[in-house]
Amino acid sequence: MTLCDQSETFNTCTACSPFIHASTRWRYWNGETVVYKCNVTMDDCAIFTYTNKDFINDVCSGNQNRSRFDLALRSGWTERKNTGLFRYQLDDLETRILPGPCGYIAQLNIMRGIERRKPQEILSVRQNFDPKQFNFNKINPKELLFELQCEEGCHQNGSKRKCKVIINVSPLEFGHCLLVPEPDRCHPQILTPLAVQMGIETVLLSADPGFRVGFNSLGGFASVNHLHLHGYYLKHQLRIESSPAELILPKKHLYGLLDFPAGFLFYTQGPDLDLTVNAVCSLTDILVDRNIAHNLFITRGCPPQREHEQSSSRIGVRVMVWPRLSCFGAKEESAFNVALCELAGHLPFKNREDYDTATEAGVQDIIRKYLLPQEEFRELQKHVMKCLL
Repeated sequence: MTLCDQSETFNTCTACSPFIHASTRWRYWNGETVVYKCNVTMDDCAIFTYTNKDFINDVCSGNQNRSRFDLALRSGWTERKNTGLFRYQLDDLETRILPGPCGYIAQLNIMRGIERRKPQEILSVRQNFDPKQFNFNKINPKELLFELQCEEGCHQNGSKRKCKVIINVSPLEFGHCLLVPEPDRCHPQILTPLAVQMGIETVLLSADPGFRVGFNSLGGFASVNHLHLHGYYLKHQLRIESSPAELILPKKHLYGLLDFPAGFLFYTQGPDLDLTVNAVCSLTDILVDRNIAHNLFITRGCPPQREHEQSSSRIGVRVMVWPRLSCFGAKEESAFNVALCELAGHLPFKNREDYDTATEAGVQDIIRKYLLPQEEFRELQKHVMKCLL
């Protein structure tokens, strides 16, 4: 498909922009932009439709092109930033790459530790949804960016695949949003096939190799027990995009990560994602049944192989799942929390001292405290392979 390299403002190429230049909301439908209602609610919002033809099949690191999805997300997010909907002003973050083979990306984001909403108390990976607690049906409707709707294929219940995209009011990075599948159904924070599918598809909709999607389970530092994934842009390569892996279950495209930290990797080049989606959910269902916390990270990546890949081409999507030790009780915001970003090699620090003194060895020592013991992980891997055969 044709891409255009555009700015973050609304004054973009009218042929490919999903916006109209007015105070109304917009609706993008089969290539036409039409006026939609100006009163925003969770049930009545902008619609972003797409098909498999909108997937970007191959991107390269450093690519500056923007897809229709990128334009919609980046422009809408920037508009909300300019109108003061975030809890703090997010400017360019101070960033450094820690010396060492892992190339950890450290960023200083002090305000996120100070201003973000108090996390909920989590007591189990299988904790039920509690309507009395904060959930994404209670947000300010202005925080809603749009609803994703796939025009091809249906969800397992026969309905179209739909997912709300809202801003994260305490952003980690530029474009930080939340993907909330079927918010009115009040799913707890347990992955579903729809959630995994939407996570992979949004990565494929972006022409930017720096757009990532992730998930924290309950006990894996999820802050809200209402099904959601995180999406954001990070303009730095991560080693996880090309790290070596060993094929352990060919029929499921399941690999074992050879680099630290130990985990599982699925790889797909699309467009048929059913095999990957079902395999990922089968794995996470096993973890939930065993009350094992986990984190998931989705990114563009190289085809897995036993040696580290140096190519800049990102022709597929990697889905990493890390089983880990559970952390129950209220989340400690002053700590160096190990969740989806940190396991992938992106380290958001909330205080200057930790940021300035961090080393690769020190980071790995902290991460290791949250991982399953080696013997427990090996036993789990054998069980997973047996269940997925």
